[in-house]
Amino acid sequence: MEKPFDLIVFGATGFTGRLVAEYLLKTYGASDTVAWAMAGRNLDKLAAARREIGAADSLPLLQADATDAAALAALVRQTRVVISTVGPYQRHGEPLLQACVDAGTDYVDLCGEPLWMAQMIARHEAAARASGARIVFSCGFDSIPFDLGVVFLQAEAQRRFGRPLQRVRGRVRVMKGGFSGGTMASALATVEAIGRDRGLARVLANPFALTPGFRGPAQPEGDSAAYDEAAAAWTGPFVMAAINTKNVHRSNALRGHPWGSDFVYDERMLTGSGAAGERRARALARTAKLQTAALGFGPARELLRRFVLPKPGQGPSPSERDHGHYEVLFIGDTAQRQRLRAVVRGDRDPGYGSTCKLISESALCLAQDTRPAMCGGGIWTPGAAMGLALVRRLQARAGLSFAIEEPA
Repeated sequence: MEKPFDLIVFGATGFTGRLVAEYLLKTYGASDTVAWAMAGRNLDKLAAARREIGAADSLPLLQADATDAAALAALVRQTRVVISTVGPYQRHGEPLLQACVDAGTDYVDLCGEPLWMAQMIARHEAAARASGARIVFSCGFDSIPFDLGVVFLQAEAQRRFGRPLQRVRGRVRVMKGGFSGGTMASALATVEAIGRDRGLARVLANPFALTPGFRGPAQPEGDSAAYDEAAAAWTGPFVMAAINTKNVHRSNALRGHPWGSDFVYDERMLTGSGAAGERRARALARTAKLQTAALGFGPARELLRRFVLPKPGQGPSPSERDHGHYEVLFIGDTAQRQRLRAVVRGDRDPGYGSTCKLISESALCLAQDTRPAMCGGGIWTPGAAMGLALVRRLQARAGLSFAIEEPA
């Protein structure tokens, strides 16, 4: 049955959802190739958001509450792909995901919550395969530049060397701009979930938490300051490594382990060389430990909610989003010690300006470039579901670049 929409943006009245709608309007609003709609629980707020982004009154608005199973079921039957920007997903996400799985409707989100993702894989993977629904988590800054950066580097290694890279290092070289308020709210929700069930801490610490039935070799720790000989620089902890590394290993597993069952991957933040780089790395490690301790303290979490996290509908200014950027270096080695480097660059701030483009183009790649014969129903990563097709689309449309880098 023909569906009226290619995409529905669910949560379009939130700050990130509104940015996604604005991007779609500017990029595809006058195009006959993409039919899309804005959705949320309050029609008045949806109409206000539509006015704010400069859309015509003809842009469809659809009403559905995240807790109303019947309304969600009716919503997802009208579209090929749902874009969900309503987080934290562990609090608000499962009913919409369930509706998509039941209807066989494709779904993308911005989830960086590995505990919830592991639960959803266990509960819904089989049903998604049966219905044909393609569920793709982590289609924002976590984890597309990292997941696809490894996919790109491994493809180049196969082309140049005829073999995969057994060891890959992801090193954040530049990051101007912050994480989204949704990312921080998700982190708080995760800490609180662990407080209720201490066993979840083991899941969070397991780099193979999203590859049920498979556990690879020990992976490098990421909590301390360390000198990286391959990068010729000091490194410190990178806050998003806990989710990105899990997604990279899931991509390898979903692809049938083309990078080997002994594949090793880690992520760190580059802090520079010499004594100054070491000081920055050690300061970063101390800060990370203090932040972890603070998140475990209830009153500190409440202070973050009240005075630090953006309020609903708030976020950085257009100038701040436009002037942000990021750069991630990947260094890979084959088992025979052949080395290859690649760099992924994004032209906007990671948490908002780039993320709204990443998730929009991921949804369109799923709808337009990735046939079910190429990627059937199931719960996927961007790298496994769309791979190099998404790399090409992001380079053409979303301000990302993927390039092999020769060492200095």
